[in-house]
Amino acid sequence: MHFKTTANMVGLVQTHGTEHLDKKPSRRLRQGASLYRDGNRNDATYFTDDEKSFLASIGLRPIHVYDYAEDFVTCGEPDWETFLLIAAARRDYFLFEQKRLANPVEIRADQLPSKRATLDGIPWLPRIIQKARCFLEGALCHDVMYCCGGDRHFLKEHTLHPADFLRAVWAAKGDDQNILAFVTKATRGKFASRQSS
Repeated sequence: MHFKTTANMVGLVQTHGTEHLDKKPSRRLRQGASLYRDGNRNDATYFTDDEKSFLASIGLRPIHVYDYAEDFVTCGEPDWETFLLIAAARRDYFLFEQKRLANPVEIRADQLPSKRATLDGIPWLPRIIQKARCFLEGALCHDVMYCCGGDRHFLKEHTLHPADFLRAVWAAKGDDQNILAFVTKATRGKFASRQSS
């Protein structure tokens, strides 16, 4: 699979709009944000059966929308465009790699690498790699969110978009060294940009 940038993905979704992905998830996120602001903390009540069926058809569960709605309300991020691109990455993996078959396995929070774990001296990288893989596979447990505050801090530090990182993890096919090279290249580009400005 060739890695696609977020700009390419926006164009792809806007052009093809498979299953109206450009409209439905954003509407669900706004709906979730409204319910969260109103004090509803039960993600099981956020959607009708038809809405849950749509989410399942693209490899998502209500908790995925709830988590992003919660962080959007409490932290102001991620915005709906970011959520859309993350959802598109999961949908594509679900369709093309998993052939629409849901993953029965869930990874618990205590099975993830420690928050202090490092890869080639880079903290958080082992953890976010495993979270990205599990999100792509639909294997994150109810209590774990891909693109949480810690993930967003890491991604901003390395000038990476959350959806770009997901697709890089997908393209790496399990090779952490390829992901390390991807992150290192992005970091070098950030410092080179700073020096030239």
